[in-house]
Amino acid sequence: MEKRRLGKSDLQLAPIMLGGNVFGWTIDEKTSFGILDAFVDANFNAVDTSDSYARWVPGSRGGESESIIGNWLKKSGKRHKVLIATKVGEDMGEGRSLKKDYILRECETSLRRLQTDRIDLYQFHWPDQSGTPLADSWGAMLKLRDEGKVRFVGVSNYTTALLDGCEALGHVQSFQPPFSLVRRDVAGAELPWCRAHGAGVIVYSPMQSGLLTDGFTAARVAAMPEDDWRRRSPQFQEPALGRNLALRDALAPIARRHGVGVGAIAVAWTLAWPGVTAAIVGARSPEQVDGWIGAAGVTLDASDMALVARAIERTGAGTGPLAPE
Repeated sequence: MEKRRLGKSDLQLAPIMLGGNVFGWTIDEKTSFGILDAFVDANFNAVDTSDSYARWVPGSRGGESESIIGNWLKKSGKRHKVLIATKVGEDMGEGRSLKKDYILRECETSLRRLQTDRIDLYQFHWPDQSGTPLADSWGAMLKLRDEGKVRFVGVSNYTTALLDGCEALGHVQSFQPPFSLVRRDVAGAELPWCRAHGAGVIVYSPMQSGLLTDGFTAARVAAMPEDDWRRRSPQFQEPALGRNLALRDALAPIARRHGVGVGAIAVAWTLAWPGVTAAIVGARSPEQVDGWIGAAGVTLDASDMALVARAIERTGAGTGPLAPE
């Protein structure tokens, strides 16, 4: 499988990255091990997690996902086959804090949970809300890099102004934004910034939390439990829901031509944008891995991208640029 270089680093990533946010939340350790095995055995090589996953479980402060991945690394002996990316700075009882001491402490905790001596990619999860100067928080990340505890550092969910602030202090190796056929806004500013500064891009929610997959319906939204966050998301409510499903349906002819599911086309569309290194995709069973791995082998040509752009325009779904320049 062709690998893509992340920014200016020596990390070579397969275009699909496994998201570990459901480990320890909706799936147990045994199932998580099966997913990780299926993913790596299919020649994919990077896993994304966070120190906060799965803090939304009652009584948890986070860390279950990292612990499961760490246990799998120890049991499987596959550390040499997989790159580990994790994050710091989600609300874990201290708000979205990027205080220097907090970052240094959480990195040590993540290393212990992951049972590794070095994290391949360490990222801010969200911008700081504690008033910590950017020089202090980004300085802590650079310190961890210089000490060899992490190989490369990056950010998630940042604006170009914050990216500029970090870059002035030390190179931002990666940027992780939400990006899909529906949420296209970062293509107007942050993606061009990353191309100009040599930062890799790892996008999350390329299938818009399942909305851009085969078989998703309005009835399924209505049947979701009351505590499912998607029920409150504007993209899962009318009038946006109808537009988004119409766009999803418009992808079907392209999917048939490439011999994959609609979800794989949604992922491949994000990977077709210049500068995008990889897309994070999740799974709740080893079998689900087979449903989207085809996206790694799909190359959308100019006619495919034009068809998608016209479908976006016709349906009025989402916001942001329709296609790469």
